[in-house]
Amino acid sequence: MSFEFIQKLPTPDEIRGQFPLPEKLVKLKEERDAKIREVLTGRSSKFLVIIGPCSADNEEAVCDYVNRLAKVNEKVKDKLILIPRIYTNKPRTTGEGYKGIVSQPDPEKKPDFLAGLIAMRKMQIRAIEESGLTAADEMLYPENWRYVSDILSYVAIGARSVEDQQHRLTVSGFGVPAGMKNPTSGDFSIMLNSVYAAQHPHSFIYRGWEVRTSGNDLTHTVLRGSVNKYGRNIPNYHYEDLNNLLTLYNERDLKNPACIIDANHSNSNKEFKQQIRIVKEVMHSRKLSPDIHQLVKGVMVESYLVEGAQKIGEGVYGKSITDPCLGWEDSERLIYEIAEYV
Repeated sequence: MSFEFIQKLPTPDEIRGQFPLPEKLVKLKEERDAKIREVLTGRSSKFLVIIGPCSADNEEAVCDYVNRLAKVNEKVKDKLILIPRIYTNKPRTTGEGYKGIVSQPDPEKKPDFLAGLIAMRKMQIRAIEESGLTAADEMLYPENWRYVSDILSYVAIGARSVEDQQHRLTVSGFGVPAGMKNPTSGDFSIMLNSVYAAQHPHSFIYRGWEVRTSGNDLTHTVLRGSVNKYGRNIPNYHYEDLNNLLTLYNERDLKNPACIIDANHSNSNKEFKQQIRIVKEVMHSRKLSPDIHQLVKGVMVESYLVEGAQKIGEGVYGKSITDPCLGWEDSERLIYEIAEYV
């Protein structure tokens, strides 16, 4: 065998027992989850803004960012629900590069998954405790879901994972919203099939158990742009794209039709400053069409303390070591402008 078994990791129950979410934060999360549910089911007119670093690589900088976000949240909470991105696993297109704090709690050192699981939970719990904001993360590895199932209020399923059966089945057991991104090909039908699958009950093998799920009615779509056969990025946030998605939703028997627009990735051609213009165009489209207004429930924005990106080891506090992000000043201004549109 070419597998080298390094160490047996604690189970999710063992990690959660060692680093439990305090009872007062359990109640806070329940309240946040209920408010987010109301948005996605159409009972609330508030708008979701899922915003934060491309990767949560440093506890101090991430918590600094989330605490700043909490102060802004107080000013816009009548119109917006701010959900900080605390992304602790990162997919890599070629398999190379920093894979997130769960893999490398210190980006300059070798992988250490035990230390990474502990670092991830400590950071997530600290962020909630200090800010009162529960976070979003990407579920890159379905078998790891129960390490974070008690602390996250939103989960994204990435463009490379949305076709995977185990991701779809695991999402069907979530108690929180899951955003299914369109695949890199841009095919809306694959994304909607994934939503359909996750909204229905399933029986399957999970972490050595036979399990049964009841379906997740908060599973929805996320438009993140696509890549054509020549490697060119193609955006899909325009008015025509949203109308097309709406038509496809209307042709299917899906619960709580909803869409989130990812303003970065292939929608922006990874030109991070373009996120500002893209978000404003999306908000304008919501104003032009009552149907689009009802469908588009939020946006995703990659943002950190310092704009742009750096290489690992450069040591700039609060600057991304993966994809480039908006800086704090631009991000704060954009949040207020979104609130004005809503």
